[in-house]
Amino acid sequence: MIKYDYLIVGSGLFGATFAYRANQAGKKCLVIDKRPHLGGNVYCERIADINVHKYGAHIFHTSNKQVWDFVNSLVEFNRYTNCPVANYKGKLYNLPFNMNTFYQMWGVQTPDAALAKIEEQRRNVLNDLQGREPANLEEQALSLVGRDIYEKLIKGYTEKQWGRKCTELPAFIIKRLPIRLVFDNNYFNDKYQGVPIGGYNKLIEALLCGSEVKTDLDFFDKTSPYNSGNWRDVANRLVYTGPIDEFYDYVYGKLEYRTVRFETELLNEANHQGNAVVNYTEGSVPFTRVIEHKHFEMFGPEVYENPRTVISREYSEEYRDGMEPYYPINNERNNSIAEKYRSRSMSECDIVFGGRLAEYKYYDMAPVIEKVLNLDV
Repeated sequence: MIKYDYLIVGSGLFGATFAYRANQAGKKCLVIDKRPHLGGNVYCERIADINVHKYGAHIFHTSNKQVWDFVNSLVEFNRYTNCPVANYKGKLYNLPFNMNTFYQMWGVQTPDAALAKIEEQRRNVLNDLQGREPANLEEQALSLVGRDIYEKLIKGYTEKQWGRKCTELPAFIIKRLPIRLVFDNNYFNDKYQGVPIGGYNKLIEALLCGSEVKTDLDFFDKTSPYNSGNWRDVANRLVYTGPIDEFYDYVYGKLEYRTVRFETELLNEANHQGNAVVNYTEGSVPFTRVIEHKHFEMFGPEVYENPRTVISREYSEEYRDGMEPYYPINNERNNSIAEKYRSRSMSECDIVFGGRLAEYKYYDMAPVIEKVLNLDV
């Protein structure tokens, strides 16, 4: 006997938002997740009264008022603004590239002086290219911002992130590098930005309210009553947010990813680095960035009300089986394989594929929610 309208595999933002909309439409949902917790990569772990972003920093940002109003109808968001800092050999630079960065880099104080410096460095690179298109990421970056910014703020970080030299990476990875000729450290241009007060678990709990949920349950475990061969016995339709190649038993080959490893540490100090996000752009530093989690939700004097803090060092690594896949590697091979899986998925009349793993596509949070809000449920 069919018990549910939807079996939803994965409780991240796509699955949880779909469950919310289905419940609003009077549908009955079962949500399963192979992890011991709900929320996918936005899950927060509570340590020393601090919401720790267990799977990396998540800052919600959007210019879509419908999406912003939707999430705020479920949980209130705070005023957090993402203003990362780059550390290169002990010297700090503001990100994204703006007048603060250019002053720190060259001592220039006006937009005209900054632009002239950038154009001088770009001109030297373009002369070397002799009219041809950049052949790799290094040449692309140099042609956009010149050598100083590339060497100090792009090269080491990018090579750690991708595990390959910039000369071995395709130019399209950096199609453009935003340059702001204003003193503005806000990383995003979106109109709305913040973090849920109380952490992302509050948002997930609100989205999943009304659904039946089961954790520690792998969809592909043959001992599970909901595995890929039996789900039609329990639900009319399937919403699948896991890896699309695994769903089809890797018939066209395995898709490749980069992953991230975290070293999280509880420190007996109130304020370790003074900012939520500090990128380490020097190649000899093994981690890509350090996250200090309390700064996502504590501001001003409030930071010192808690005498302890939690930091996470992030290490970018090559994905291996058993790890969490993070970033699709959008080279020719993977894009070709992914397109075969996506084409096959289009023929499934009773299955919805959605999210970064099921679509083999990197998503920010707001576009995931926007996509679900525009689906028929």
